[in-house]
Amino acid sequence: MESSGTVAERALRAPAWLEELVRTTPPPVPWRDVVRFAVTVPAPLAVAVAVEGGIEPGPVLGAGVFATTGALAGSLAPQGGPLRDRLRRTAAATVFGGIGLVVGQFAAGGGWLPVVVVALAAALAAFVSAVNSALSLGALQLLVYTALASGLVTPLSPAAEVGCFVVGAAWATLTTLVQYATERNDPDRTAVSTVFTRIAELLAAAGTPQAEEARRELTTALNDAYDRVIRSRSRTAGRTRELSELAGVLNAAAPLVEGTVAAARAGVPADPQDVGAVHALAAAVAGTRDLPEERPEHLERGAPTRRAVRHGVRLAWNVVGDPEERAGAAVPQPRPDPRSRLRDLGDRTLGSADTRAFAVRLALCMTIAEIARQYLPIERPYWVLLTVAIVLKPDFGSVFTRAIQRGAGTLVGVLLGSLLLLALPRNAWVLVAMSVAAALLPWGRAANFGLFSVFQTPVIILLLDLALPGGPGLVGARLLDTLIGCAIVLVFGYLLWPQTWRAPLDEALRDAAHALDEFVEAAFTGSPSERRRARRRSYRALTELHTQLQRRLAEPPPVSTRAAAFWPVIVQLERTSDAVTEAVIATRHGEPAPDLAQVAVLRRAIRELEDDIRAHRPPDDAEIHAEGVLAPVAREVDAARRLVRDAAPGRRPGTAVADE
Repeated sequence: MESSGTVAERALRAPAWLEELVRTTPPPVPWRDVVRFAVTVPAPLAVAVAVEGGIEPGPVLGAGVFATTGALAGSLAPQGGPLRDRLRRTAAATVFGGIGLVVGQFAAGGGWLPVVVVALAAALAAFVSAVNSALSLGALQLLVYTALASGLVTPLSPAAEVGCFVVGAAWATLTTLVQYATERNDPDRTAVSTVFTRIAELLAAAGTPQAEEARRELTTALNDAYDRVIRSRSRTAGRTRELSELAGVLNAAAPLVEGTVAAARAGVPADPQDVGAVHALAAAVAGTRDLPEERPEHLERGAPTRRAVRHGVRLAWNVVGDPEERAGAAVPQPRPDPRSRLRDLGDRTLGSADTRAFAVRLALCMTIAEIARQYLPIERPYWVLLTVAIVLKPDFGSVFTRAIQRGAGTLVGVLLGSLLLLALPRNAWVLVAMSVAAALLPWGRAANFGLFSVFQTPVIILLLDLALPGGPGLVGARLLDTLIGCAIVLVFGYLLWPQTWRAPLDEALRDAAHALDEFVEAAFTGSPSERRRARRRSYRALTELHTQLQRRLAEPPPVSTRAAAFWPVIVQLERTSDAVTEAVIATRHGEPAPDLAQVAVLRRAIRELEDDIRAHRPPDDAEIHAEGVLAPVAREVDAARRLVRDAAPGRRPGTAVADE
């Protein structure tokens, strides 16, 4: 567990934003994706070259180029997950990419019409991207292909260009289906199995320094499993029995999760039999090994946390071992009515101040890029628009880091792609080079944005050079265009916006405090199902808080410095959620239920903590007094208030220890 003193020491070494900027964690090689990209991306162009008998400018080569762009978009769209999610992302990339090719026809040339078209397309993309992750990807494709169509001239008609693009995307969809059919592990089943694996790891880590990291990994696994099996699938028609059974297994694991978190927090070493039993549950869910017939015996004596763990193991054992129990334990989420869905859509798009602000930022940057395209003497001006679209697109981390990594990655990629053009003859060797660069894309994407750009840029350069051949001078021109685009984003999309320099985690911290308040209420006044939902919302809010922290650490000072100062607060909020879970377990195993008046005092303190974060004011020094099972929770809330006081604006982070 880190203390604020540890964070202060961390701040004295290399800046966190600089570490994040240059950090590249070598990811494992996704061999299936590597093979799929190597085959899928250059295949349409190879067919066109074979039909034409060589690389000769004309309609056939143009058709191959646009089909390859569709194959590239369709290959990049699907990522790991259920088949429905992969196809949804591919469909979004195809549909919005095709729209971008049409819109780009009106963004060509000079005058005010292209400026207006680009600005409207950018605003639309910003609002669409706020709906869900699939449409966010589609919004990016809308901007990318609007930029390409504004400067890419081929002998094909607009309808033929879109048709070839769709054919290429359909080819990419086919190879995605083939890969999915040959994968041995079902992503839904694997996600649920991983939850039990993480539970076993947390049990084994109880009482050790590794317990905190193991608990965080369990939270991540739970979020992923709920997203895949319950939230994402429960709203769709035609749910299969297998999905219902997996949802039942996940719901049945809730008491085991609560008992495990309480045991880890109390530092009580786990019973080896329980650890082995949970691993057996994980293997049974994954389908790699049958569940033994004899389940662990009931514990009559011992620490309450050990008895809670054993009780959870036995409940999960019943459900995993009995298909009828699995199906019966599934509690589908109610399907929202159209009015509720429309209201939720409005809240996330037009009703969101953050989305409206981003729409203005994106439209401003794209408009400036379009004006630069028209008036600057640059050889391939659409590359400026393309750079702004990719760098400023949301959901991919820090804008500052993306701009720097995109510039550096494109610099290397331009040099690499240009050297390939100079060294290779215009024949099949170009296809071989494109295949190799495409094969490296999934690996580079898993590393960081800059490395992905290193491999993506040669693919695009090789592809576009076939449609619009250029000379050696194009190397410097393309690099200059990229630097111009990055400069536009850094100045007009980053530096000029006050929220990029304010205390960066306030909203996420308030959400986490609000979710914690609801968890405390449900823990002592709600039903078991309400308690489980509130606990999951609390940990999900903390996971989002961690994500926001990592993004802000990638920004330059003072944003990264302020973000680092809040790290102990985040850790303390996690400890407080764990303390609430432990109190629930203790009450379930015989401890007196807490006085509701004390629960109200505790909730008021948490709400005041939320108000302190909102108002940027230090909390008061009054301590919270509680008895019984609420006493540990009150101590954790007091510690959180002290840490917020240490992290208040204008104060140097102190040395209060988050794990005292």
